[in-house]
Amino acid sequence: MSTHKVDAIGEQTRLAERKRRAGQRLIIGIAGPSVSQEEKALIRQIKPAGFILFARNVEEPAQVLELNRELRSLLPPELPALCTVDQEGGRVQRIRDGATRFPPMRWVGNTKSMDLVQRHARALAREVRAMGFDLNWAPDADVDSNPDNPIIGNRSFGREAKSVAQMVYTWITEAQKTGIACSAKHFPGHGDTAVDSHLDLPWVEKEEPEIREIELHPFRAAVAANVATIMTAHVMFPAFDEKWPATLSRRILGDILRNEMGYNGVIVTDDMEMKAVCGRYDTPTQLMRACEAGVDVMLACESPALQLEFYEGLVHLQEELPFHDKLAEDSEKRLLRLRERFLIDAPKKDDLAILDCPEHRDLVALIQAHGEEA
Repeated sequence: MSTHKVDAIGEQTRLAERKRRAGQRLIIGIAGPSVSQEEKALIRQIKPAGFILFARNVEEPAQVLELNRELRSLLPPELPALCTVDQEGGRVQRIRDGATRFPPMRWVGNTKSMDLVQRHARALAREVRAMGFDLNWAPDADVDSNPDNPIIGNRSFGREAKSVAQMVYTWITEAQKTGIACSAKHFPGHGDTAVDSHLDLPWVEKEEPEIREIELHPFRAAVAANVATIMTAHVMFPAFDEKWPATLSRRILGDILRNEMGYNGVIVTDDMEMKAVCGRYDTPTQLMRACEAGVDVMLACESPALQLEFYEGLVHLQEELPFHDKLAEDSEKRLLRLRERFLIDAPKKDDLAILDCPEHRDLVALIQAHGEEA
């Protein structure tokens, strides 16, 4: 074989690897309760790490289970999909009809009962797994320290950092024992913001010692609990980085989360279509900054055009900056460890009969009786 042919084969192999790694840096959403032909074609092209479902994708639990099965079938078996959902309880609960209406985390926190924290985590995880999910974007590890916060509020376990940290550790530990991967969010903290990052870029104007004492405390607990993923906040923390929001900040994700706190799991962005970042920075800048900061996976939850743009941009980034090959390889290895832990070694899951069962309804009533806010 000629040297020219060998070089051509080598280049084709490298391109295939870069495409695979680019797809593995994305978790994407779809438009409705079934997968369109256009979406199937895009999924087969991108081969994303997984999928995220929202209320727009949900009719009832059996349909969700079948949708997750179909989504998995679109990807090769060597790249098994991570099927994910935001099912915190309270106002952030994508599957409602047919599932237990779990209370918000604040009610759980108000009980001051670690037994109820464990039972809540276990029950919620069992229902999520029964519907075919592998990862739940919970718990919220933010400390609710700003009463004007429009987005966190009772999604947080409470207003006191030490108590929130204890509950975050306990909740993650119990949920992950049940076989569901968890995500502590939104690092390094979204609790002291007065702006919704879906709409604009929030700033936290605190000094570094206070951020470390309050905001970072629950995330240290999440790292200690070996949380599967940590989700970033599209929030400015000028005490750490005056130029870039946390999602794009090497100082915040690389220096603090990876190096100081010792986190070696998967770092995932909040939705990259949120106005805090989308349109504020161009796509090449977002991709380069996020990858170099330490992000492993980006959420692209709605727009097929943006999903494809991100995929092509991630391929191009590896071609233009070869050290991004190594960053992408490291991210792929972290994803592999997550899959081995939660897709291969996971305990047997329940069937759909576990949803809204009497045991879980009784648990909700007990939490409500002891923890409902006045």
